[in-house]
Amino acid sequence: MFEEFMGIPAHPLLIHAAVVFVPLLALAAVAYALLPFLRPHIRLVLAGLAVVGPLSALAAKLSGDAFFDRMRERGRVTEEFIPTIERHQGFGTNTMWAAIALGVVTLALVYFVGPTGAVARTAGGPGGTRVVSLALTVLSVVAAAFALYYVVRTGDSGAKAVWEGQ
Repeated sequence: MFEEFMGIPAHPLLIHAAVVFVPLLALAAVAYALLPFLRPHIRLVLAGLAVVGPLSALAAKLSGDAFFDRMRERGRVTEEFIPTIERHQGFGTNTMWAAIALGVVTLALVYFVGPTGAVARTAGGPGGTRVVSLALTVLSVVAAAFALYYVVRTGDSGAKAVWEGQ
């Protein structure tokens, strides 16, 4: 399913979605968490990105695995080049998991921290709402940093593999 699109390997096409949507998700999540005046304006877009970003990373990962398997079956990958591709696959796997984690944290942020900055729909004693808001803010910033890091590392390792043969 993720091997080809109209006769072209799907991976080079699908990675562009992950390269666009995961960083957009990360930046929008940080903006939502740290800039309350933006929340009413980006809330729905952020919720959409929290779904599309991880799905695009998953599609890129699955298509990359299919592409690698196809190239190996056809004998187009040398044995000494396999560790380079496997390193890239490892970064891709980490990107996928980081994007999924960011998506989950972002959906929680959008659900629990309203556009006015008030924490909604949560039970807790005095100060509990501030704790939830602060925890989700910190988690979203950390998850965004991990997702951005792994998108860059994955893209860099893939580009070097293709263009420099490293």
